[in-house]
Amino acid sequence: MPFRAAGTLVRVTSTDLAGPGDPTDAAADAPRSAETGRDAAPQYVLPLVVRIERDDPPARTDALETSARAVLTLLSDERATGDGEWAAAVHAWEDARIRKVVRRARGAEWRRAAALPGITVHGESAEVRVFPPVPLDGWPKDLARLQVSGTHLDDPREPAAPATGTPVLWLNPELDMSAGKSMAQTGHGAQLAWWALPEADRAAWRAAGFPLSVRPCPPHRWTELTAGGLPVVRDAGFTEVVPGSCTVVADHPALRARV
Repeated sequence: MPFRAAGTLVRVTSTDLAGPGDPTDAAADAPRSAETGRDAAPQYVLPLVVRIERDDPPARTDALETSARAVLTLLSDERATGDGEWAAAVHAWEDARIRKVVRRARGAEWRRAAALPGITVHGESAEVRVFPPVPLDGWPKDLARLQVSGTHLDDPREPAAPATGTPVLWLNPELDMSAGKSMAQTGHGAQLAWWALPEADRAAWRAAGFPLSVRPCPPHRWTELTAGGLPVVRDAGFTEVVPGSCTVVADHPALRARV
């Protein structure tokens, strides 16, 4: 499967993530009314479910990081590649407008979701289950009934500075996004980094367990980062933020070394 060359600026929208084979980003920034090949393709969505128990919710930053690692875990799973059982769904999802939807569950809801085919990724306090892509109008009933909006999480303390050499998904410091929206955005940023990395660097990242950090970008660095040749997520503006907002910059050391 072709991948974007490292060192190119990648701008995509949160519900319109350009596939790895797209030669340009033009379709990603096209008006909503314009139909492209991805519009005409069957539409799929990547479901993510975060476990939020009433008395023991995860920390916000840990949930964002775990969501990003969940996306990477699925993309690199043998079931999602080659002739794997999820590969056809993943390919169909990548051929259309790549969407991610984060829902929340607790108690029996979480147990029903965990029984469906997927992968649960654990953080320090967070649990996120990622599922193979499903048709936009074909969600399994145990996922379709879960809530999307209103996901609110806090950090009990300020996260430490990212470890030296760790990939960082920098959040736009000027945007106020819900936890669910931010989890989808960090998933997009991780996916762009994965596409842009050479095979050897992808393999090394996977072998290490996909270490990464999610942090608000220092305001004085945001313009520099968005213009610096690293992958950038640009939002379509369907929810929470205005169209065209840059939400995440994927700052992987192997990509920074190539720009």
